[in-house]
Amino acid sequence: MASFVTDIPHRLDRLPWSRWHWTVVISLGITWVLDGLEVTVVGAIGPRLQEPAGLSLGAQQIGFAATAYLLGAVAGALGFGYATDRFGRKRLFLLTLVWYLIATLLTACSWNLESFVVFRFLTGMGIGGEYAAINSTIDELIQSSRRGHVDLAINGTWWLGTMIGSGASLLLLNPRLVDPRLGWRLAFGLGAVLALAIVALRATVPESPRWLVLHGRREEAERVVAGIERTVENESGVRLPPVTGSLRFDPRRRGGDLAGVAQTMLRRYPQRTLLSLALMVSQAFLYNAIFFTEALVLTTFFGVPSSSVGAYIFPFAVGNLLGPLLLGPLFDRIGRRPMIAGTYIVSGILLVATGQLFVHGVFDAKTITLAWSVIFFFASAGASAAYLTVSEIFPVEIRAMAIAIVYAVGTLVGGAAAPALFGLLIATKSPAAVFHGYLIGAAAMILAGIVELTIGIDAERRLLEEIAPPLALEAG
Repeated sequence: MASFVTDIPHRLDRLPWSRWHWTVVISLGITWVLDGLEVTVVGAIGPRLQEPAGLSLGAQQIGFAATAYLLGAVAGALGFGYATDRFGRKRLFLLTLVWYLIATLLTACSWNLESFVVFRFLTGMGIGGEYAAINSTIDELIQSSRRGHVDLAINGTWWLGTMIGSGASLLLLNPRLVDPRLGWRLAFGLGAVLALAIVALRATVPESPRWLVLHGRREEAERVVAGIERTVENESGVRLPPVTGSLRFDPRRRGGDLAGVAQTMLRRYPQRTLLSLALMVSQAFLYNAIFFTEALVLTTFFGVPSSSVGAYIFPFAVGNLLGPLLLGPLFDRIGRRPMIAGTYIVSGILLVATGQLFVHGVFDAKTITLAWSVIFFFASAGASAAYLTVSEIFPVEIRAMAIAIVYAVGTLVGGAAAPALFGLLIATKSPAAVFHGYLIGAAAMILAGIVELTIGIDAERRLLEEIAPPLALEAG
């Protein structure tokens, strides 16, 4: 096959913001809402699952099911991520949503421990697969001028799912409103309802023209982009400006297989791989350390009844949601490197200060929740930017797989270690011991911020192909 010239990336990048872009954002961004919903629902129904009206599970068995969900997310990210790069973004973001819908409905129908664990694993697979397919698609369809804050806003909606889950659980788990044998099952069904509502809308999102071009489907890519252009012109009432650039590709130069992924990440872009892992592992550790043990800290050190913990989770979730929404535009205006480094380092410093005040008994339950909310106002923006970074700085041929690999390592190394470590520290009932855990999390965030300052990529307002040239791109 001969090399060819295309202007498709430049055509997509010159589009004004329109209702079509909102359709892309809403239909694809539901992923993070669903994940936040799933995690919150399981935490809320844990006590109910231990009752005869649930599945009569023990605390250890519930923890095992949570681990199954985590492992399923890792497996789904890797398996579906590889398929996303090979078979296309659209096939996979439709498949993973339907997969999730079916799996969470099956979870609602669980009849014993074994079925519950299997269905949680399958649900996690769907969510993990969504991460790779969705982040790839969004970055390849959104203009470079808005890509940063759109990505951050979408990733931040994980906490919207948390708020929905916590609110719904208060109603569905109230025995005066819903039969206890049915309420916890309906809580899982809520995710399926949200997924079902978005399936038809997601089906209208086209395949990534960038992916089509590099997989020998140039005519289809041209039709897709022409259709997008017509839609945007009609919706905005603005005549599109002329196209100002083009790229030449050699379709024989492929590198999307596993060997190509490894070679690209480890040999061609080792610093970018290190950067991605530093950002992802540190934020995963911090989030899992604080969020998954927040209830334990409140009940152990501040005497908060377990039935009241949800009231403290809500303001914490609000801070996490507002961070990416309010700070997101600055990642495009000021730049990736100063904003990512700044949010990581500031959140680390604030965590050290919070730990010091905690040790000296300054806080009560309300004020420490406020402190956490402020810390994670910054940390949430930084954590969302970690996903943005990975999806921007690797070539289109391996983009989904790179996201999957970094997510998997971050989840297994940072995410899995933190709750176990903090559980042990909290069990000592010593504020000083917990403070040592805070120091580890703060050090990880500050170190990642320094790594970003040192080797971060200035990706703001730049075409994806300029940040990470496709493997098939010809020089000149």
